[in-house]
Amino acid sequence: MDQMILLRHGETEWSRDGRHTGRTDLRLTAKGEEQARALAPLVAGRTFGLTLVGPALRARDTAELAGIKDYETDPDLWEWDYGGYEGITTLAIRETRPGWYLWRDGVIPGDADHPGESAEQVAARADRVIARARAADGEVLLVAHGHFLRMLCARWLGLPPADGRLFRLDTGTYSRLGFERDEPVVLTWNAPVLPAA
Repeated sequence: MDQMILLRHGETEWSRDGRHTGRTDLRLTAKGEEQARALAPLVAGRTFGLTLVGPALRARDTAELAGIKDYETDPDLWEWDYGGYEGITTLAIRETRPGWYLWRDGVIPGDADHPGESAEQVAARADRVIARARAADGEVLLVAHGHFLRMLCARWLGLPPADGRLFRLDTGTYSRLGFERDEPVVLTWNAPVLPAA
């Protein structure tokens, strides 16, 4: 593998409103569609040894609007399962858990569709994706979600799962992970394509 290009999906109604969106399958907003189309020049004309896209509609729609036609859907690229905090904002969670912080405090169990995941479980998925990427020839392209890609970055750098908190990632942005003298590094992070609203 030469490098990984990471695309975070475009805006959804819940990401815009700060609601934790794990397994709830939402479409992009009009702004999210615009963000996804703006990512197209980053991938146009490139050949990737491996292209993986998360199974959520927001990830697949982002990939397709960015002009990515040939990809594999990988369930390891789902967003963090927020369990009982699915669809709830941090502010609302802190009404009952003052000072709550996902990376430190985790989630509570939810229903059968949202059982919840620990940071270690998300890290295990990220580690599997990294192993697949490292085995690929050439460049790798991933289209996925904010907290998951933050975790993937931490694991790429050999950091513990909780250090994903250090890598803020906005919707409709691109990042690159690669090497310097054979050591994993961040080449680009949270780079916007469109000007901030």
